[in-house]
Amino acid sequence: MTYTPHFNQAGEAHMVDVGEKAITHRTAVTEGFIEMKPATLQAVMAGEHKKGDVLAIARIAGIMASKKTAELVPLCHPLPLTHVEIQLIPEVDNNRIRCQTTVKTTGQTGVEIEALCATQITLLTIYDMCKGVDRGMVIQSVKLLEKAGGKSGLWQRN
Repeated sequence: MTYTPHFNQAGEAHMVDVGEKAITHRTAVTEGFIEMKPATLQAVMAGEHKKGDVLAIARIAGIMASKKTAELVPLCHPLPLTHVEIQLIPEVDNNRIRCQTTVKTTGQTGVEIEALCATQITLLTIYDMCKGVDRGMVIQSVKLLEKAGGKSGLWQRN
């Protein structure tokens, strides 16, 4: 059996021991999109949605999700996050909202999963708030754009 980090020599799942790793500043940047009808996007942008400020609520949901990641992803380490920023950028020409999330910590393991979780939940919250008027929305292209810190250093998507 080949050893992989989330499995021990016996093939059993376990949490990776990061105790010997160096403490470094770590950052992850992710993005994703939610595509919707033009009228839905206009209502969200104008703040005229009957459920309130969709983008503000989605942003708070994403921040909360980043802090709960270790409760959702079984082998993810709980981390003390030092910064979470969620930018929601309407793209009128594409009838969608772009979510870009930046998460930071100083620790022994990265924050990619926290950033991805925040992006997903932000977009899912937009869906939840708008589904009454637009059930055909599509969440798409959620991905890591960049990570920095740790032994592997900087990684950026081309």
